[in-house]
Amino acid sequence: MRTYLSGILAAHRAAAAADRRDVAALVAEARTRPAPRPFAAALAAGGDRLAVIAEVKRRSPSKGDLAPDLDPAEVAAAYQAGGAACLSVLTDVEFFGGSPADLAAARDAVDLPVLRKDFTVAPADVADARLMGADAVLLIVAALDDAELAELLRLAGELSLDALVEVHDEAELDRALAAGATLVGVNQRDLVTFAVDTARAERLAGAIPPGLVAVAESGVRDGADAARLAAAGYQAVLVGESLVTAPDRRAALTALAGHPVGARASAAGAGR
Repeated sequence: MRTYLSGILAAHRAAAAADRRDVAALVAEARTRPAPRPFAAALAAGGDRLAVIAEVKRRSPSKGDLAPDLDPAEVAAAYQAGGAACLSVLTDVEFFGGSPADLAAARDAVDLPVLRKDFTVAPADVADARLMGADAVLLIVAALDDAELAELLRLAGELSLDALVEVHDEAELDRALAAGATLVGVNQRDLVTFAVDTARAERLAGAIPPGLVAVAESGVRDGADAARLAAAGYQAVLVGESLVTAPDRRAALTALAGHPVGARASAAGAGR
């Protein structure tokens, strides 16, 4: 079945297939760059208070332009002032209007760890993340087979990058855990309809082992949504659209952060 990811992934896989750069050389070069900032640790540092990964996002395939003329440095500074624990920056050009330059500008403006938000499908993508200054990469389980997921997760660790492993359902969560993910994101956006299922993250929360850092993604509109997800046991939320379109981004961020984080049930007790 065709999903909203299909066209995006086809384009990224075609680009990866056409990339003739030497991956070993890229990885070697990436190792020489300054050490990444600790992304997962920044999320866990809040203890029992909700952390926010605030996203720099110009547009989306479903909503079109959100803030096409944003200044990444200015947005990043507002997010940090509002209490963000980390940043997420879109680097996909064709579908989201982002770029590596956006990531560099945002990261240079603050001292927060930064996730490269893109569609990671090949080892060169992981090396590129480190080369452009990212501190973490996104691995979407639905976009990768088990061997690819394991390889990219291993390479991220080798390059000292944290990996946010994104899942949409129980089967994908099982695959993420089998691969060794320690930072798990639950995306509430449906892969087929692109609609947000606000119960998805709550449903999956109990299946995420307590020792892992859990992040809820998509559809977080306000403080009430953030509080609900924190109560379900998520240590962090990743928020893009509602922040980047807010008239006062700093205030919008402040309303999302700091809600009490509840205990997650163990995987064995989640009724799976």
